Amino acid sequence: QVQLVESGGGLVQAGGSLRLSCAASGGTVSTYPMGWFRQAPGKEREFVAAISWTGRNTQYADSMKGRFTISRDNAKNTVYLQMNSLKPEDTAVYYCAAVMKAYLSGTYSLTSEYDTWGQGTQVTVSS
Repeated sequence: QVQLVESGGGLVQAGGSLRLSCAASGGTVSTYPMGWFRQAPGKEREFVAAISWTGRNTQYADSMKGRFTISRDNAKNTVYLQMNSLKPEDTAVYYCAAVMKAYLSGTYSLTSEYDTWGQGTQVTVSS
């Protein structure tokens, strides 16, 4: 069974950058659409970014456009989220997730569309 493990979170000052990684084990995710979500205390989990299984198509939440970049390295079974120009409101636990349907085209922004989730990594942005 595929497991997803996020890493790269931490404490950063406003305006700084972080790169999150999501590594898969127990199987490959190279043929699955993937996404990043986040959840701040007291708030619902929200969509951040998604990438097609080929990596050719990406989708972002409006507030992340131009600041965040999602990418994947299928040879390494890993998905990344580069976060630049971080703001205090970006503080949250960040989760990666997979749509476990091989070769499914497109990108997906709803939590209900994702089947497998990681445990999350904390990102804290100080002002």
